[in-house]
Amino acid sequence: MSEFWLISAPGDKENLQALERMNTVTSKSNLSYNTKFAIPDFKVGTLDSLVGLSDELGKLDIFAESLIKKMAQSVVEVMEDAKGKVQENLLANGGLKEKMKCLKIDLTSFVTHFEWDMAKYPAKQPLVTVVDTLAKQLAQIETDLKSRTAAYNTLKTNLENLEKKSMGNLFTRTLCDIVSKEDFVLDSEYLITLLVIVPKPSYTQWQKTYESLSDMVVPRSTKLIAEDNEGGLFTVTLFRKVIDDFKTKAKENKFTVREFYYDEKEIKREREEMARLLSDKKQQYQTSCVTLKKGSSTFSDHMVKVTPLGNPDRPAAGQTDRERESEGEGEGPLLRWLKVNFSEAFIAWNPHKAPEVFVESVLRYGLPVNFQAVLLQPHKKSSTKRLREVLNSIFRHLDEVAAASILDASVEIPGLQFNSQDYFPYVYFHIDLSLLD
Repeated sequence: MSEFWLISAPGDKENLQALERMNTVTSKSNLSYNTKFAIPDFKVGTLDSLVGLSDELGKLDIFAESLIKKMAQSVVEVMEDAKGKVQENLLANGGLKEKMKCLKIDLTSFVTHFEWDMAKYPAKQPLVTVVDTLAKQLAQIETDLKSRTAAYNTLKTNLENLEKKSMGNLFTRTLCDIVSKEDFVLDSEYLITLLVIVPKPSYTQWQKTYESLSDMVVPRSTKLIAEDNEGGLFTVTLFRKVIDDFKTKAKENKFTVREFYYDEKEIKREREEMARLLSDKKQQYQTSCVTLKKGSSTFSDHMVKVTPLGNPDRPAAGQTDRERESEGEGEGPLLRWLKVNFSEAFIAWNPHKAPEVFVESVLRYGLPVNFQAVLLQPHKKSSTKRLREVLNSIFRHLDEVAAASILDASVEIPGLQFNSQDYFPYVYFHIDLSLLD
């Protein structure tokens, strides 16, 4: 399971024996895997300061857990083409021992082998300073995450808007990847080339009648340049002065003149924008981005297939004839940033549990500081109820009222403002590593 229970009990002889009993019972019953959770000798300060710090640590815990879940979800979104590999990218880098700081460690191993990083978070500092350092580190990561994901989402939105223009039929889709300069009469004072959408059953009628739909239509000037399931896109050249008359007559015959005038600069700009956005989005995941073959589409299979005709070099819109580079599956800047800072946020969240347990244990068990923290990993979901009963039985002497309230939800514990089901005879914190659920 990816669930952990972090508990503490007083460190006197009686309770150390109770911890040993707990280890024996949980081991024999196969309820949980237990390890000691080492906590540095923090500076206690005053009890009043610990009460205030307890509240701050509770808020920080909620914030930190929310942040790492957001970052995990961001990895999912960036790795949209490889979601099966997300979990292997959610790692904690080093931190167990000095010689292991360069290693990539799965989250469960990091938690169960946790060691406080004295160099990064000196325990000799006042505890409030240590907590403030953790909070500032997490806040900075959140700020950076917001700006980076906002930029990525803007990129995705712009690309999706362009992709929508490349979907649909000949009436609505962009034509920049269909038409070419050779299809049009350009730079003429008198002549203009129009694009007309003709239903497939009417091809023969179009060929017989287009020259007579209006005066001044250039004979034999039509050409089929693309078609989809419904019809074809034809060119026709005529004098500018009869455009309106031709459109009216074409409409009467169920031929649709598509409002399009060839602008080479605009078409080039649109093609380059599509390619740039796709490349930029892909590079956020990996540097070995998609290489587009000449004659291949920028977009995917869900589009309406449109087949250009008569020009083998013209791109075939709607096809997916892509070629991935065979070498260098490198990581893009956003994925790389997410991996590094997910690790940093997780490593900050896990040490934050040490001050949290320390503060609650001192407030619960009093001074001088003397308690033992233990990390329990339940073996399976179905065993958690039994595990809770074992803990309640072994440690009920620490707080008889709290122990009774676990069995009877109607029992109220004086002075507590929260549900008694969240309060146990021992100090308890929950750690859940199910970040993608």
